[in-house]
Amino acid sequence: MQFEVFAVPAAGNRDLADALNRFLRSHRVLHVERRLVETGAECVWSFCVEYLDVPVGAAMPSSLPKIDYKAVLTPEQFARFSALRVLRKELADKEAVPPYAIFTNEQLAEMVKLEAPTKGDIQAIPGIGLAKMQKYGDAFPAALSTGAQPGSASGQPEAASEAGAGLQQTGFGLQTGGLFLP
Repeated sequence: MQFEVFAVPAAGNRDLADALNRFLRSHRVLHVERRLVETGAECVWSFCVEYLDVPVGAAMPSSLPKIDYKAVLTPEQFARFSALRVLRKELADKEAVPPYAIFTNEQLAEMVKLEAPTKGDIQAIPGIGLAKMQKYGDAFPAALSTGAQPGSASGQPEAASEAGAGLQQTGFGLQTGGLFLP
């Protein structure tokens, strides 16, 4: 990351303000700090711009590789992983937070790899502490142990709809052939 500093007189200087705006539009800005600096009779706005040296519109470099959980988990684990993602999404929607604020995909994958996990097992997963366990400690172990279906943040299975007649109901959704329908 890099820094650029701009000084724009408070009384106004259109050219300097335009230069700052052009710079902001043409860079990936991470943070802008502004301060009014009084130097005797003159006041100047000082802008410190923290930015990445990546053109706007260019793909951001990713530090973490994408993981295909369908490839790394067994079919049974992936079905449970999918159900936990739906449960996480429902909880996130209720709390108006992004799903990763509840648990990350990596944490959900670690949960489904555990055999009959307890709250202690889940809390031992990196990034899951006491606060998350107090808040979500009942829903996720219950979903893993009872085979809760997506669509129920309470962890209780929902009844299949009439539209799903003829489909095989599994512990995590409806399945027909190789297709999983949450």
